[in-house]
Amino acid sequence: MRRSAARNVSLLSIIAVVGTLGAAAPQAPVPPGPPAAAPKSPVAVGYGGAVASVDADASAAGVEVLRKGGNAVDAAVATAAALGVTEPYSAGIGGGGYFVHYDARTRTVRTIDGRETAPRSADSSLFLEDGKPIPFADAVTSGLGVGTPGTPATWQKALDAWGSKPLGQLLKPAERLAREGFVVDETFRSQTAGNEARFADFPASAELFLPGGELPVVGSVMKNPDLARTYEILGRKGIAELYRGELAKDIVDTVRKPPVDPDATRVVRPGDLTTGDLKSYRALHQAPIVTRYRGLGVYGMAPSSSGGTSVAEALNILERTDLSKASETRYLHRLIEASRIAFADRGRWVGDPAFEDVPTKELLSQRFADARGCLVKDDAVLTSPLAPGDPRDPARCSTGGTAAPTTYEGENTTHLTIADKWGNVVAYTLTIEQTGGSGITVPGRGFLLNNELTDFSFAPANPAVHDPNLPGPGKRPRSSISPTIVLDRHDEPVVALGSPGGATIITTVLQSLTGHLDRGLPLVEAIAAPRASQRNAAATEIEPALWNSPVRERLEAIGHVFKQNPEIGAATGVQRLPDGRWLAAAEKERRGGGSAMVVRPAGRR
Repeated sequence: MRRSAARNVSLLSIIAVVGTLGAAAPQAPVPPGPPAAAPKSPVAVGYGGAVASVDADASAAGVEVLRKGGNAVDAAVATAAALGVTEPYSAGIGGGGYFVHYDARTRTVRTIDGRETAPRSADSSLFLEDGKPIPFADAVTSGLGVGTPGTPATWQKALDAWGSKPLGQLLKPAERLAREGFVVDETFRSQTAGNEARFADFPASAELFLPGGELPVVGSVMKNPDLARTYEILGRKGIAELYRGELAKDIVDTVRKPPVDPDATRVVRPGDLTTGDLKSYRALHQAPIVTRYRGLGVYGMAPSSSGGTSVAEALNILERTDLSKASETRYLHRLIEASRIAFADRGRWVGDPAFEDVPTKELLSQRFADARGCLVKDDAVLTSPLAPGDPRDPARCSTGGTAAPTTYEGENTTHLTIADKWGNVVAYTLTIEQTGGSGITVPGRGFLLNNELTDFSFAPANPAVHDPNLPGPGKRPRSSISPTIVLDRHDEPVVALGSPGGATIITTVLQSLTGHLDRGLPLVEAIAAPRASQRNAAATEIEPALWNSPVRERLEAIGHVFKQNPEIGAATGVQRLPDGRWLAAAEKERRGGGSAMVVRPAGRR
């Protein structure tokens, strides 16, 4: 979801921001009427902890928890729950995600795989009819594309392992926000407009997002009392209600018999999710992947996400080039080619490790990166689709093998990055996949269901190449989500970041990391820099600032082919400064600009 730069924020944001400034005077009574307007800032520096997300209300919820003594994990749950209110088309309890946590006491990084899973009845023909893939749009708006949600299980697993506050307490800011509402801006209206036809076909979605049968009016207050009640129930009864209780039954009924308007002409295929699928769901504790880059430890998600291995492989390829001294043309050329190679390899080798033999260790090896990196020349461009290498038996500069194109992946999702006063850090990316997910709201519950199963390959991209991302019973679809934490030689945090954007997440994180670590850009400028995204495709996508730059002509002169993408990713990050302060950074303009906050601004301890 996007937000306008001068977004009106709710009373929750105003209270939390005042709290961050240390105001001690009693609050004056708030007059009736719409919440006041407050600008979002893309950067904040100070003490006591930091929160960066796409949304001011969500960041304020996280800061509120930190200010009351909660840690980074507590604040992450509160922030994510608030995003489920204000960014309902990108995230919510009907989806899933990946959670990376740094524990300051033990100086260790651990992760949680909260990816959605396919029904146990699913097989490789899930999206085939008469032996052919169904249209992608039909799969998106269906029960067929809905996976078992992983977000609530992720929250509870993180809190059990590292949190300090109960779930019910952490859901209160979001519950309040859902009940009192937030102010609609132009971007929320335009995102709703993009889903208007879909939402209109589902009475519960129409009632929530198309009040009175019309698009929400800019400046009006959007409330979600059903979601407020749902959060209250989860807080009181626990997440078991979503996996075993009445809420689980409502989810299953909605998937198996999508509640379509009787007058709708849309064909909405049912899914085969069962109460057994929800009961058997588990968010998974996982060891992170880690690679060394410029003497730093870069930690990310292991498969089922391809984000960690792909970012790491590209960094390993780039390790042999001094990017700090490279011209902008050489830097972008090398970045593009490293991304091309990493995507070629992830397409062949990365899937759900419970079903696929994923050579994670070998993909992360410098030996494999060197064998692949020698393909990169400064005066020529590789051709896509590029054939994958064999990480178990890397042949130097080999161009053999059979290529397969990268399958489609949507460009949505949301990300938050948080640090607390003890030095704990969270990088957490969560999603319901498509903007608006499946388009199907669970009646009476106030949240959209995901369409994450459409991240599976409907059929092999190339029948001659094994595709590790075909559907299977209980299988997690491959993701590109790449929450990343970087530690120094003493295992202390340097920077943490992540981004939404489907497959462009990998290239956004890679470019932001190298921009900051190699090119010396301040974190907020590394996030703001114009982006290029190469995903083993014939053309590299670039944003308008690069399209209109002389560097495009210089890159085209050596063979690059480009196409415009108006906006790639929407990163947020936090950085630990040498003097102990935290810096929070978010987008300056993308998705309307992000929201960076700290508990106590610089100058106040």
